[in-house]
Amino acid sequence: MRGYTSRLGTAVGPGANVNTPLAVSRLALAVLAVLFGLVALAGITIPLSVQAGVYLVGMVAMNLPHGGFEHFDNLRRRASSFQATYIALYLGGIAAFTALFFFAPVAGLALALCVAMAKGGQGDLHVLDATTGTTHLDGRGQRALAAAVRGGAVMLVPIVFQPGVFTAFSTYMVNIFEPGALGAVAGYFELTRWVVAGGYGLLVVAHLGLGALRGAGTDSFRADAAETLLLIGYFAVVPVVIAVGLYFPFWYSARQVARTTAVDEPPETVDPDSAGEGLLGFLDSGDPQVVALGSWGVLVVGALATFGLAAGLWTVSPQPLGGAPLLLGLVAFWSVFISIVALPHVVVGSWFDTGRGIWYVP
Repeated sequence: MRGYTSRLGTAVGPGANVNTPLAVSRLALAVLAVLFGLVALAGITIPLSVQAGVYLVGMVAMNLPHGGFEHFDNLRRRASSFQATYIALYLGGIAAFTALFFFAPVAGLALALCVAMAKGGQGDLHVLDATTGTTHLDGRGQRALAAAVRGGAVMLVPIVFQPGVFTAFSTYMVNIFEPGALGAVAGYFELTRWVVAGGYGLLVVAHLGLGALRGAGTDSFRADAAETLLLIGYFAVVPVVIAVGLYFPFWYSARQVARTTAVDEPPETVDPDSAGEGLLGFLDSGDPQVVALGSWGVLVVGALATFGLAAGLWTVSPQPLGGAPLLLGLVAFWSVFISIVALPHVVVGSWFDTGRGIWYVP
């Protein structure tokens, strides 16, 4: 990876072609941050029901299809045995995380927060590799720090700046499985908030400081620093329900598209035994009708499987809405469900599949 990012570091600059999805992601978050900053200064309060509607549109209608596409694209041209193992591990991860929520919902909530941060941070790190470069990041430790800071903005910044709403929805999420279970740790929330503020602040300073020492004046450091501060500002001023709901489609998904368009080399695998046509070989058919019908069928099967899992979770949950009003309860339920699905998304889709993975960069 070091060699690839070094090559990028010399290729990306003022004269380089603009990566449109990357520019869109930055502009979207900047506009939203300014807009909601002005709304806050004007003393306007956005009802939680409106925020919940925005969240559901962003997370379900806009972002969910991209998550499915990441796996669909990753599993193409892979051996049948690899595909079967991949899917089995994915379903196993879903089952294990679901069980954790039922038997220890507070621990499940904590893991859900970590999953969201891991997805945001790790995914963003690969985007940097493929677009602006990471020549200012020296070694695994500094790369892990960058991922922690970027991913941490998604959950840790709202804990500090919007603790009331964050705590309310955390309570709803836990109540889905065990009403009142979060009360056992509620007395530590304020202390936790300040510990998070101090700890995350130190991580940000360390990340930007080390980056400046290694790459001050480089395009890669300037881009990383500007985006890091943009993320922190966005999650500090945009209402957390809206912030999370729009972050994933407008930032995470848009930037993964930017990564895909920036990578001009075909995916490779460390293990040649994982390559092949597999169960999706028909998508490479020379017959356009076969490809069109096959793609449609895969999307339908994926959609039915996803919403089937959601329906199953809804059915077996003791209190699917967590005791909240309809829209707020749906936000809590979907947050739990998407966290359960996102765990294997990260673990299986990236960490297990080291030869290629959903965030592939050669």
